[in-house]
Amino acid sequence: MAVDPSGSDLARLMDEDPGGPVVMLNLLRFKPGGRPSYEEYSRRAGKFLKRYGAELLYAGDGAAPLVAEEGQAWDAVLVVRYPSREAFSRMVADPEYQRITHLRSEALSEAVLQPTTPWGA
Repeated sequence: MAVDPSGSDLARLMDEDPGGPVVMLNLLRFKPGGRPSYEEYSRRAGKFLKRYGAELLYAGDGAAPLVAEEGQAWDAVLVVRYPSREAFSRMVADPEYQRITHLRSEALSEAVLQPTTPWGA
């Protein structure tokens, strides 16, 4: 399973850019023993969010789903607001940021990064 965006994923993100801020929904499934690595990634990633004008709006542990198909339970959910898709793209391309992404990749067995835009935008 892919846990990191590819170059073509980022190109599509930019091609579909409606302009304005983007709120990224992160659904995370940890590998056994992967949570500490993700927590270290999160601690280090905070400075990059700040550098690129992003804000962590919510982070929480997933509970048993109320309504979901088999396999749709997630270990953690994060919601991050970026000032633009371009800011997100610049952050993930930052060479200094790239040096910590292995912590995230090593921690996760599965992930969803879902860009969202406000209704009526």
